[in-house]
Amino acid sequence: MEKHIIEMKNIGVEFPGVKALKGVDLIIESQKVTALIGANGAGKSTLMKVLSGVYNHYTGQITIDGEDVEIREPNTAKHLGIETVYQEVDTALEPNLSVAENIMVDYLVNGLGKKQFFNWNYIYKTSQDILDKLGLTDIDNRQLVGTMPLAKKQMVVIARAVLRDCRFLVLDEPTAALSEAETEHLFEIVRDLKNNRGVGVIFISHRLNELFEICDTLTVLRDGNLVLADQPLTKETTINDIVQYMLGETYDKVLDRSGRTIGEKVLEVEGLTEFTGKCKDCSFYVRSGEIVGISGLVGAGKTEMLKTLYAALPVSSGTVKVHGKEISPRIPADAVKAGICMIPEERRKEGLELTMSVAYNLSMATLDKYSANPLKFLDKKQERIDAVSKVDQLHIATPSIDQQVMFLSGGNQQKVVIGKWIGSDADVFIFDEPTQGIDVGAKQEVYKLCIDLARQGKAVIYCTSETGEILSLTDRTYVMYDGQIQKEFNTAETNEQEILVYSTGGTN
Repeated sequence: MEKHIIEMKNIGVEFPGVKALKGVDLIIESQKVTALIGANGAGKSTLMKVLSGVYNHYTGQITIDGEDVEIREPNTAKHLGIETVYQEVDTALEPNLSVAENIMVDYLVNGLGKKQFFNWNYIYKTSQDILDKLGLTDIDNRQLVGTMPLAKKQMVVIARAVLRDCRFLVLDEPTAALSEAETEHLFEIVRDLKNNRGVGVIFISHRLNELFEICDTLTVLRDGNLVLADQPLTKETTINDIVQYMLGETYDKVLDRSGRTIGEKVLEVEGLTEFTGKCKDCSFYVRSGEIVGISGLVGAGKTEMLKTLYAALPVSSGTVKVHGKEISPRIPADAVKAGICMIPEERRKEGLELTMSVAYNLSMATLDKYSANPLKFLDKKQERIDAVSKVDQLHIATPSIDQQVMFLSGGNQQKVVIGKWIGSDADVFIFDEPTQGIDVGAKQEVYKLCIDLARQGKAVIYCTSETGEILSLTDRTYVMYDGQIQKEFNTAETNEQEILVYSTGGTN
């Protein structure tokens, strides 16, 4: 099996006001899985966007098998056998095309030659073959991608990358939206690519425990600098060691949840059912100062239940009360007026205006506050003052409040999504998979934000498929399976195994 090596030497990238990469070196070998990790904003995705031709203004040198190459556009990277699966799944897919069309997009755009008509039999057969090869038998290749859950969209992007004849595959947070079973399936695919096809894999993940299962070596970036290069992952390597390299410091796993007073019921939900049955007969409540977990596997209906509560999905039946008063929101704006806000799972798609500034995003949920004058003119000065205050309060890493949000790291984007609701009249805060795709340091900050909101008397709903988060952060938890609530626990009285039993359909 032929061996290939990519060497990136002294790579530098600058954006206005920010040096994203500062002379970074990286070696990538075929038949090996290299973990590339670092805190949000460390430069991981930037380095991979250089390798994949997205950022063409880099300085430094790239060689493949000893020969100099210039990778200044994505097509060059593809011709060199470099494929990338980005963290932002929705930006890589066309929602109004089928699975087959998304997988075969290169053929649709570049593969016709002088032909004037698509060979639909070829499109569906080839896409189905790759899905079958990857064991993705539960994906219908004629389904519109826009109607699929995030986890399945991720698999479609991976299938498209594997279809091409790639020598090097970059996986940027590939497991962030996957269940444990789906993650293990992905690992089987990665092992097959490495061992049987000689592919070199660059694996970026904030789930540090996964590195030990799939990666051979470890490379760490911090603040745009290389701090650890190609170190073998051994039994002696610990997660605390990795965190130390990432952050330059250790972190405390025990959360301080003191200083809260759990009071009266703020939110009461009875028999909530989504119009098409995505969630059925769900009942729960949340009190002031309380953090309530919504647990369950990917696909259990957690997000669908919360979107129904938030009026982002249509309600078939059920009642919702806030402070004892029944509400019937038809659209999310009605829910917001009733005091309910939501930090959605797909932050880039549903929580942010990516092309707008940090200041704009931080104020867009509270615009009424800045237009309280008789003429309803926007008070831009106060808006900017408050934006600066929120950036400081939430430790948002940005060169300016005028920076477009699309250029922030995932963790800082998540802080902006949360920050836009600070200063609002919301009493119920819904967090849907808020730590998905962010680093261990940013996760700790999200946890502390949830606890601080509870200290202020807010009712906090924390939805996650990470059982460890449920056990360390919440007071009570509801476990979901197949669109229904299976069990309610006082979190201090349960454990990971018991939650897993009910997550998989177990009963008393």
